[in-house]
Order: sequence, then structure tokens, then C-alpha cells
Amino acid sequence: MGLFSFIKSAGKKLGIVSEDEAPSAEALKAELDSHNLGTDNITVEVEGDKAVIKGDAADQSTLEKAIIAVGNTLGISKVESAVSVPDSKEPTFHTVKKGDNLWKIAEANYGKGKGGKYTVIFEANKPMLSDPDKIYPGQVLRIPDLD
Repeated sequence: MGLFSFIKSAGKKLGIVSEDEAPSAEALKAELDSHNLGTDNITVEVEGDKAVIKGDAADQSTLEKAIIAVGNTLGISKVESAVSVPDSKEPTFHTVKKGDNLWKIAEANYGKGKGGKYTVIFEANKPMLSDPDKIYPGQVLRIPDLD
């Protein structure tokens, strides 16, 4: 489906690894499964600092959450997706920059005056986000379409 870029030195640290080395495929799969996204049919491989996810996802949301759950990990700079999804489309992601907040991100993606739609972005990134005020530079977020 595609190759997605992340910031290798930003993200959740899994185990005893430095930012120069990627976590193991097993650690990434355990992290992915810990979010209970319905990713039982997705496998994870690691090639250098690139994670490759393969398998089947029930829907677009599950695929996008799997990509960001794996990619927002210290030591991973790319996620390649070979996951099949019914009615798949190219996902929209946003890399958080210094000074960003969900309100600003919503206005940048949905238009001026739509900052209140930050809750849509927050909900789309659960359970990886537990609080709308706890985002960090380098983190990649899903930007869902507005209904």
C-alpha cells in the first residue's frame, strides 16, 4: 500500500534500545497488540530502521492506527504497509511540529474556523493518545476525513 516516514529519534521507547537501533519485530508486534486494535492478522518485520507490516485489516481505520502505532516508536524511521483492506485509500497523516496543538492541526487540515474538530483527530488516534494535550514534536497523527 505504501511507505510512510517517521522521525527515528522520536517516539515510544520499547525495551533497552537506543535511538540508533530499531526494536525487534516481536517488541513492535507486542506494542501493536497492546492497543487492542484488532490487528491479530497483521505481522511485523524489521529491516534496519524500517518496519514492514503485512496481513489483513478489517478497515481503513485499523490499518492507519497500526501504521502510527508501529511508526511512533523510537528507532523506526519508515513503515511499509503490505496490509490489505477493503475499500482502502491513501491515509492522511500529520507530523507534529514544535508549537502544534490539536486545535492548530485541525485548522490546518480542515480549514480556518474548524479548530473545534480537534476532537475528531483525538478520537481517531486513541488509544495511542490518552490526552489531547499530550502530543510531542515528531509524533505522527492520523487525520481522518470529516463525515
